[in-house]
Parts: sequence; structure tokens; C-alpha cells
Amino acid sequence: MVPEDTITEDGRKIGGVVMEMKNITLRFGGVVAIKDISFDIRQGEIRAIIGPNGAGKSSMLNVISGFYHPQEGEVWYQGKRRPPMKPFEVAQQGIARTFQNIALFEGMTVLDNVMTGRFRQMKAGLFAQAIWKGSAEAEEMKNREAVEKIIDFLEIQHIRKTPVGRLPYGLKKRVELARALAAEPSILLLDEPMAGMNVEEKEDMSRFILDVNDEFGTTIALIEHDMGVVMDLSDRVVVMDYGRKIGDGTPDEVRTNQDVIDAYLGVAHD
Repeated sequence: MVPEDTITEDGRKIGGVVMEMKNITLRFGGVVAIKDISFDIRQGEIRAIIGPNGAGKSSMLNVISGFYHPQEGEVWYQGKRRPPMKPFEVAQQGIARTFQNIALFEGMTVLDNVMTGRFRQMKAGLFAQAIWKGSAEAEEMKNREAVEKIIDFLEIQHIRKTPVGRLPYGLKKRVELARALAAEPSILLLDEPMAGMNVEEKEDMSRFILDVNDEFGTTIALIEHDMGVVMDLSDRVVVMDYGRKIGDGTPDEVRTNQDVIDAYLGVAHD
């Protein structure tokens, strides 16, 4: 296991526990999607959640982001038990996410899509925004400046005024990442950020994820099916299968865990 307050080989610092899932159980009618799972996320780390299809990974991410509320267990954030919250309330706590299926405004430009991620930082009232003078104008300019920096960071300057609907899949994924970063999250949740990408696009996205973690110090929790990517990016990995946790540790510990090996080979256990 990775000890707290660790400096990684590439110079990143992993601090104490910032989020903890305690004995989470989630049911949909008679179907148990998550069964009594506990794990934590530490400040500054890249934490992967993996498992075969149907393991409950996206359901867990939806619990963290407030879309689902577990019937049993507790979510702790920054040392406090988190009550049931709606997704926008979770976002206000500094937790942003991307989605497995791209959720962008297709008719809007890249710049406008990324600007929607600044909603949490927009304080001016409706009237002030309508006349666009004084504090509203200054706020708008400040938010645009922040967005332009993110666009530069993710190397999408050349498409900033292009409607998202015209973009290829890989660039749409990068725009969605930009929108999440615009919220200046302390924890970034990525739901299969490389699904459907070719090798070159995966390499680009992997680099950007590492850069976000390194440059901004953002804690990242991600779901990803590409095991090569997971093992290269992650500090720690939690493994799910049929709603249960079957492994938790460093990439080296997980890749040699027999239960994990069996799950990916389809070996049944009683």
C-alpha cells in the first residue's frame, strides 16, 4: 500500500485521505449494484476504479458525485460525513466529473461549452449580467481568462470557436475534460475518459491527465478499461466485480492478485 504523505518517483506528493467510502451498498429494486464496499481517495493521487463490465464502477462514481444515494454506508469528505446531496451540491464542494457518454452542448462552440464549467465561480446577479457593466463585466472577463488558460493547457486553441457537434470524438472528450477543469475542482472524476479512442488519442489524454494532476495538484479518480493505461497512470487501484471489492492496492499489488486475475479471465467463484 502507498503510505500517506508520500513523494512519488516523479515528484508528486500524495497526502492524507480526502474522501472515504464506508461500507457502501446500493440497490435498484432487488438488484444489488454495489455490496458493502469501502475504500478511500488521498489528496493528490490518481485513484483508479476498475473491473469487468457490470462490476458497478459507474454506479460507484455516481454515488461519489451525488447522482445515486446508497441505501447503506456513508460518504466522508474532508473529514466530515456527507449527507445525501444533489449533484449540483456535490459540485459546489469542489467535485467535478466527466461522463462515459459525452455530455456537451453540441450546438455551442468549444469556448462556450468550457465557459459553462465556470458556473460555480459566477456570482453576479441576472440583472447585472443583462446590462453587463461593472462587476458583471469584470467577472465575465476573469472567467474568460481562466477558460482561455485551460484551452491553451489542453492544446485546443485551434478549435475554440468551432461548434462541438463538428468535432471528432477524441477532441470532444478533451473539451469535456476542459469543462470539468474550468470548475477548478479539488477532486476530478473521470468516467472512461479514453473509451473509443485510438492509440494516439489515448496517449494524448494520458499525458493531459498526468499534467492536470501534476500542474494543478488535482486529485483524480478514474474508471478505465485499458489496463495498460490504468497501470501506467494510477497510484492505487480498487477492483470491483459483481458489485463487490476484490482488490485494492498499488498497480503491482493488483496485477498479481489472483481474484483480480480470475475476474478478468471469467473464472467463477462461489
